[in-house]
Amino acid sequence: MARVPSTIPPADAIPAQVHPDAPKPGQAIPSHLEHCFGCGQSHPTGLRIRSTAGEGASITSIFTVSEFHQGAPGLAHGGILTLACDEVLGHLMWLLRKPAVTGRLETDFLLPVPVGSVIHLRAEILGISGRKVYSRCEGRLNAADGPVAIRAQSLFVIVDMQHFLDSAPEDYITRIQGNPALMREIDSSFEVNP
Repeated sequence: MARVPSTIPPADAIPAQVHPDAPKPGQAIPSHLEHCFGCGQSHPTGLRIRSTAGEGASITSIFTVSEFHQGAPGLAHGGILTLACDEVLGHLMWLLRKPAVTGRLETDFLLPVPVGSVIHLRAEILGISGRKVYSRCEGRLNAADGPVAIRAQSLFVIVDMQHFLDSAPEDYITRIQGNPALMREIDSSFEVNP
């Protein structure tokens, strides 16, 4: 039987060290792709999540549930809420300045989320073990101190930037290669821990 990876940090996990070039507390976390369904501000039906660096290895985020995000009539689809948590947990990697992919994500749904709700999310890194980053997220209804509607815990795995470039569309690669400053930023911004 295959071992299921845990989202709980092991005893030898170390605290996250925020990269010196990471966004400072109160600064916006940039969208990695303008048409990303989670954070892209140009996606017509996406979540358009906006995230801000917090204190330590944490961020806060916000998005509004629209009619495009419903499952049952008038309620947010559970998959959309899970996607929101995955996106926000992924934004934590901006604090480490390391590219990573979701290895495991566990989601708990505590309250129904009506269309029109504003979800306030807070995510933090719990610990790091080698290439594994353990983190959690909590989403509250309509206020940063509102009732908790969703919780998630995750395991992200740090990867080489080439992982993303291998599947990127040709026009994206051409745009990056045609912009030496952007290429240098990608190469220097994301350091990988072997």
